[in-house]
Order: sequence, then C-alpha cells, then structure tokens
Amino acid sequence: MPHQTAGPRAGGHHEPSPPKSLRERFVALRNLPPFLASIWRTSPWLCVCTVVLRLLRALLPVSTLYVGKLIIDAVVHLLAGGSVKVDPTAWLGSPALQHLWLLLAAEFGLAVAADLLGRIVSMIDSLLSELYANSTSVRLMEHAASLDLEDFEDADLQDRLDRARRQVAGRSSLLTQLLGQAQDMVTIISFAVGLLVYAPWLIVLLLVALVPAFLGEFHFNAQSYAVNHQWTPERRELDYLRILGASAQTAKEVKSFGLNRFLVDRYRELSWSIYYANRRIALRRAGWGGLFTTIGTIGYYAAYVIIAWRTVHGQFSVGDLTFLSASFRRLRTLLESLLTGFSQVAGQALYLDDLFSFFQIRPEILSPAQPRPFPQPIRAGFVFEDVGFRYPGSERWAVRHLDFTLHAGEVLALVGENGAGKTTLVKLLSRLYDPDEGRILLDGHPLAEYDLEALRANVGVIFQDYVRYHFDAADNIAVGRIEARADRARIEDAAHRSVADEVIGRLPGGYDQRLGKLFKDGVDLSGGEWQKIAIARAYMRDAQLLILDEPTAALDARAEFEVFQRFKELSHERSAVVISHRFSTVRMADRIIVMEGGRIEAIGSHDELVSAGGRYAELFELQAAGYR
Repeated sequence: MPHQTAGPRAGGHHEPSPPKSLRERFVALRNLPPFLASIWRTSPWLCVCTVVLRLLRALLPVSTLYVGKLIIDAVVHLLAGGSVKVDPTAWLGSPALQHLWLLLAAEFGLAVAADLLGRIVSMIDSLLSELYANSTSVRLMEHAASLDLEDFEDADLQDRLDRARRQVAGRSSLLTQLLGQAQDMVTIISFAVGLLVYAPWLIVLLLVALVPAFLGEFHFNAQSYAVNHQWTPERRELDYLRILGASAQTAKEVKSFGLNRFLVDRYRELSWSIYYANRRIALRRAGWGGLFTTIGTIGYYAAYVIIAWRTVHGQFSVGDLTFLSASFRRLRTLLESLLTGFSQVAGQALYLDDLFSFFQIRPEILSPAQPRPFPQPIRAGFVFEDVGFRYPGSERWAVRHLDFTLHAGEVLALVGENGAGKTTLVKLLSRLYDPDEGRILLDGHPLAEYDLEALRANVGVIFQDYVRYHFDAADNIAVGRIEARADRARIEDAAHRSVADEVIGRLPGGYDQRLGKLFKDGVDLSGGEWQKIAIARAYMRDAQLLILDEPTAALDARAEFEVFQRFKELSHERSAVVISHRFSTVRMADRIIVMEGGRIEAIGSHDELVSAGGRYAELFELQAAGYR
C-alpha cells in the first residue's frame, strides 16, 4: 500500500538525502512560486500595498544621492563665485541661495519619505507574515488530520511532520527577504544606470569582486540545511526531553524515580552534539566569508582610488566624486547583500521542500467517489472474512485469518493477553486501518464502499490511551460529537449515562470548569474520574456501534461493573465491542472472542467458554482465584 508522496514511502524506508549538488539547490527554487502564491492567497490587498510601497522606496536611495551631488556642486559653485556671505540672515534671503534651499528641502523630504515608507512596509510585512503563519498552520493541521493512522505511527513521517511544523514559523521571514531582494534589485538597477553614465568599468570590477562571496554563501547555506535535515530525529528527541523534564504530566514519576539528572544529561549530550555539528559549519563559513569580504573591500578601494584620481584631473566634479563613490559603495553593499540573500533564499527554498513535500503525502484510506448510503439502522452487522493486517515495516502479522460476525444489536467482548491483536481488530472495524488481506463487510457490502465520515460518525470509539483535553468539562464530553457542542442537554445526558455527572457535580465550575493543570484555572481529576469523562464521549456520539477498548482500567472492579452494567442497558439495539481484562465485565457480553497471537482461538458465551476448558477458562480461574 504505497503512499502517494514526492519520494519513497515513509513507512519502513529512509527518506532521500538532502540536496547537495549545485543543480539540486537551484531546483529547490521551484518552491518559491507556490510559496508566493500562498502568500498572495493570504491577503492580495496587503501584497499589492507592500509591492507598490517597496517600489517607491527602492528609488529613494539613488534620488537622495543625486540630490546630494547637486547640493555639493551648488555649494562649490557658490564658493567659486564668491556670492556667499557670512551673515546668516543674508543666507535666508539671498536669491543666489534659493536653488540650494530647494535642494536641501528636497533631500529632507526624501529622508522623511524613506523613514515613513520603511515603517509602513515593516508593518505590512509583519501582518502578512503573521497571516501566512496562521493560515499555513491551519492548512498543516487540516492536512495532518486527513492522513492515515499508520502515518502517525511511522518515525520517518514524524520527522517530516516535525520539519514541516518548524517551517511554518521559520519561513515566514522568507517573504520579507524575497520582497526586500526585489526592492534591492530596483535600487541596484537605478545605481547601475548612474554608474554606467559616468564609469561603466566600475560595474565589471564590482561583479568580479563579489562572485566568490556569493558562491561561498551558496555552498554553506546548503551545508547548514544538510546538517539540520540529518539531525531532525535528535531535535525531536530534544523536544521530547524538554517535555519530560518540565511537564506537570510527568513530574510525579520523574521525581519519584529520580530521573532529572538522567534527562538533563541526555539533553545536554544531544544538544552539544547538534551544537558541534553546527559550529563546524559556522567556523568554516566565518573563515571563508572573511576572505571573500576582504576581496570585495579591495575591489571597492581600488575603484575609489581611480574615481579620486580622475576627479583631481578634472574629469569629475566634486559632486560627481561624492555621487560615484557613494553609489559604488552602496551598489557593492546591495549586490553583496543580493547575492548572499539569493543563496539564503535558495537555502530557505530547501526548507520549503520539507513543508511542501509533507503536503504531497496522500492518505490511502479514502471514501469512494460514489459511496454507498450508510445503513440506518444496521441490520445484518459486520462480517470479517479471512482478515489479516500487519503494520508497515513489520514482517509479523498483527492479526490474521479473522473470521467472525458482529451481529446488529450484539455486545461482543474481546479477551486475550497484551499483544494478542485486540486493539488492531477494533481499529480495522472502525477503518482506522484497511486489511492487507481479506475483507470486512457491513450489511453484506465491503466497508470501503461506505463514506468514511459517515462510517466514523456511526462508530463511537474510546481507547485506553484516550486524550485528556485541557478544555472545560462540557467540551471534554462534547468532543465525542463536536458539532453538537452547543447542545448542553445532550452533554449532560451523556455524562449521566457514564456516571460522569457525579464527577462534574463536585467541580467548582461544574460543566464550565476547565480540566487539567496545564492552565491556571484548571482542576485535575483522578484516573478513574478522567475515564468516566472519556466514556461519556461514547454516549455523546450516540453511534450505532460503540467500542470501548479498556477505557476503565483505572476504575476499581465495582465501579467498572457498574459502568458496564449501565453500558449494556443503555446500548440496547446497538452493537458494541468491549475489551477488558476483568471477567466480571466480560461475562456480561452476548459473545466473547478469545484471541491469541493475532488469531481467534475461541468464540462463545462465558458459560460455553468456561465449560470448554481452554485458555479462557484458565485465565478466568486465575483471576477468580485472586478474589478468593
């Protein structure tokens, strides 16, 4: 079952190594058009504003320098003509100085305009970046929700998801950089036109001096990406260690077992390893970068000497000298920044690959183009026909040769030791997985022929590792059917059915009380109280098939018996699957499936299985002996 991805299937296979060749780095630039398109979709109006304002801002530097040249030439002309008087009041009214005052006012206006445009552009870029990060985060969450469960159980895909998640915020600055480079390009063209008019040979000298620096930056950006790509698993482990070492959920066990030193040492070891890998790149970049910058500086001062020499010989005016030297210096800085920025953009385009390649992953478990209407109600039930499944990358079958029927309105219990395949079976039943062999029928038709959302809307599953949401109590129950979140009567009825209403009745804020200790106003619950809240989600779903996968492990035997007794009474005319290790609960089921090694060993009622004297009878006797 290969995934439809940009590269090989994540499950069980290593991802392609990061791009290293010059060609591959240029190929990564293909990510820029879709990136810009996504920015445009975020806010076309803000995009237009920032482009127009940046265009105006790009022309200000050369305009300011040229006005400065005119000012210097005007001052030199006035000095040469002897028309300048010492008295300041004479300056203000002198007709000879009116032209100079106009030039000074123009330069002042350009300076104010540059500052105002810069602030407005920064504000727009900040707003665009935030909007992009928000919209891309939503897109990332929506796409992740569409993927199959087995994708989230694959370590390679987790690495890809982690890199994609980091790029959502990390690449927001790319917009500012791209727009800044476009602005610099316009400025460079305006300066280049000025230099071409006076001394075209300066452009050639400038390019020769800057090419080495560009190639060096291009190389080291790719090396930095390669290091970050290769150390993704270790970075994920660092995040995990941070959570373990400073989390309310783990604090009790970490303190009890004295794990703090172990976690800190492990974190320090990993973080230093990543630091050393990055330091090697940083030192080499700094060394070569210093050399290349020196070459560029030599080129600048060589041009400066030539310009000064030609000014002394009368080929340039003093204003020309100022304009050319300042233009050359600015042009050199801009070109250096542009070439360096281009290599950085190419490097960031490599990181965009992480984001866009994640969006290219496609789920395997999908609804058919023309789904069959989901039966209302279910009449015949679910039939497993020689069903087998194994997890990606594993050669061992998790379950195989499963043949049984879950009749409509029947309560079926699954019994077996850990690893027997019980949870895998219920995941197949709720189509979190598709079988690798055999098929599952619902009312005589393959499960895959039904709409996936309709199927899951009619199946309520509560797993042993249910989520403890740090929402209020009402929302913790409402997640069972979140579209009915506003229906308080339905929420309270679900809580009553699971006996969670007794727990909620003791909370200071009742149904509006936030649960968990993650936020300031939260109240934590015991394991058993959390489980009653979780079971209420199954009743909230009001599904035709209820599946409880050991959700009552934290309840004592009496509390579990009461919960399941009520569950059996309230699941009238509904199918149900129950996984439990307590036989006082299991025996209430209509039929019991005994599983061992991923296969069905026996099926029957409690009395039939005890009379048969097999594994069920043995396990029942072992548990019963503990109560004698």
